[in-house]
Amino acid sequence: MQTVKMVVTGPFSAGKTEFIRSISEIDVVSTERRISSEAERVKEDTTVAMDFGRITVDEDLVLYLFGTPGQRRFDFMWEILSEGMLGFIVLIDSVRPETFREARHILEIFRGYAATPYVVAANKQDLPDAWSPEDLRIALKIAPEIKVLPCVATDKEQVKTVLLELLYSILERMELEEEV
Repeated sequence: MQTVKMVVTGPFSAGKTEFIRSISEIDVVSTERRISSEAERVKEDTTVAMDFGRITVDEDLVLYLFGTPGQRRFDFMWEILSEGMLGFIVLIDSVRPETFREARHILEIFRGYAATPYVVAANKQDLPDAWSPEDLRIALKIAPEIKVLPCVATDKEQVKTVLLELLYSILERMELEEEV
């Protein structure tokens, strides 16, 4: 059996945990902690180490999904989680342009960890103020050969589409390496 490690990364509150929860065949192992913001008087959970999910594609192929924390104070986990990854997904909150610069920063960091395939998922495409994948490509200066895919992290079929696009890129890379 072959296993493929994929990392799901992106800024704080982009939807990484929901993305993994919507598709994982096991209960997601999550290291969430409650945080509060006095300024906004909001309480919510944030990932402090990682999320872990698994998907069996067929009897010969299993995907392991590792979700990173989005806050920079937990970025020491990024490099640890990237070890052995065969590809990664940068999840972007399409309705929060104030997070786009952070998304670009995270993308560059992960590209530095390993020369693996990656895709960008434009999350929250179901909301009226969502930037289109094409506009996000321009705003984040993403190369034309990189896929920028529309996504709603709570929609299992859309998450599956994003994962399959990354998986196809990984398998294509593996086939090229075998030929060399």
